[in-house]
Amino acid sequence: MYLLTNIFLNFLICFSYIPPEDSTKTIIPTFLGNETRNYYGNEAPEKLEVIWKTNLGCGKTIIPNITWDTAIMCGAGWTGQALIMEDNGEIFLIQGAYDYNLRKLRASDGKVIWEYAFDDVIKGTGCIWINPLKSRDDPDRIVIFQGSRRGYNYQLYDKYIWSYRAISFRTGKELWRYNSVRSDSFSRDVDGTALILDDTIFLGLETGHFVKLNPNPDSAKTIDKFKQPVEFLKLQLYTKEDDIAHNHNVVTESAPCILRNHIYITSGSGYVFGYNRKTGLLDFKFKTGSDMDGSPVVTRDSCILISIEKQYINGHGGAMLIDPSKHADSCVVWFFPTGNNVFTDWRGGIIGSCATNDKYVHAEHNSLSAFVAIDGFLYVVENDFTNPDDSVLGPDNIKKYKTPQLVFKYNTGISISTPIFTENRLIVLTYDGLFMFEYNDQCIFKLLEKNTSIRGEATPVVHNKRLYVASRDGFLYCIGKKD
Repeated sequence: MYLLTNIFLNFLICFSYIPPEDSTKTIIPTFLGNETRNYYGNEAPEKLEVIWKTNLGCGKTIIPNITWDTAIMCGAGWTGQALIMEDNGEIFLIQGAYDYNLRKLRASDGKVIWEYAFDDVIKGTGCIWINPLKSRDDPDRIVIFQGSRRGYNYQLYDKYIWSYRAISFRTGKELWRYNSVRSDSFSRDVDGTALILDDTIFLGLETGHFVKLNPNPDSAKTIDKFKQPVEFLKLQLYTKEDDIAHNHNVVTESAPCILRNHIYITSGSGYVFGYNRKTGLLDFKFKTGSDMDGSPVVTRDSCILISIEKQYINGHGGAMLIDPSKHADSCVVWFFPTGNNVFTDWRGGIIGSCATNDKYVHAEHNSLSAFVAIDGFLYVVENDFTNPDDSVLGPDNIKKYKTPQLVFKYNTGISISTPIFTENRLIVLTYDGLFMFEYNDQCIFKLLEKNTSIRGEATPVVHNKRLYVASRDGFLYCIGKKD
């Protein structure tokens, strides 16, 4: 009997079911890679050669707050970073475009798997969420959340502006759509990227609001024939005085980040806000006075990098490092002003986000920040070093702040894109071309290669020695060393 029992137990062990390893992995699931907005992929390419390109087409849109004229845009633009996802052992890209379409593409060759059409051009970067309540093989287990402009044939006063939607990653099917309700702002677009924590979406809207949404399509309510997500919270990020001072340009276009128990977001009304997850209140508020489209970026010393435009302020725009654990009156660690320059409706400063190498270097190595300004220069500064005897005027042209050590400056041409770091590479897309620099532990930078045929304002992303970036010539490019 004992022998038979052992044989039976061994049989059960040998032939018992072992569930397969989950082959679904998020690689770059959101703008600037993660919840702290400081990761850009694993390995940079060795060369800037075109491996494949896919046509993203063109679309018509209304240019707000300038002429309100119709413009035709091609390819993809700000922020326009591709998302990267592995599903069933294969790598895919998610790319929004100016032809109104969100696309899923095979990363190996650029083949389009599906397209989903919005009502207007797609500027911003989406984000990916894996629904923990769905089984591995459920077609709607992986969800993309993506915003767009308000709709080419829609008016600002229309009841519904469906400028934010949930799309199934595997099928391209719409799962819900969100109405961006009209406010004092001149816009109802959604260019920002959401921050998803557990079962909650945190998102800034161009109406000037910060919202919390339920991402789960199974919890969405059908209203006026469309499934709409549950809205947990909606906070206004501007005052009436801000709205008047900024001529209704109180839009929020940035992607929130998380640091400790706070969510930080920059706003068009001129503030950095901190939302306390415990109390549900905005209990941090730092004023720059300028429009801030760039996303806040967390550094390794628990500070936040912000980019400041030259708009609505007397001083210069530029890059700023703040410590939000301190009072708003004393939170500025340093400020680095950039030059003034007229480009479209901008007058200087930085439109894109700042980048940091903190995720790629050891603690004993230099923490660097990189940014490209409207003055046409790429700047790299050392985050941890400021000269106590050296100070600069701040954005208000009154207060003085310490300024960081400049370690590299290069004339790349004007850009509103965000540079990206890896362990020994710095890559930036400008209106003059795609640049790849090499740097070492001594903070010595040199230009390795420049591709002038690829230009624009989207943010590049890298994975396994391949770079993916959308250009204003109408194409999405895969860049690297040809086999």
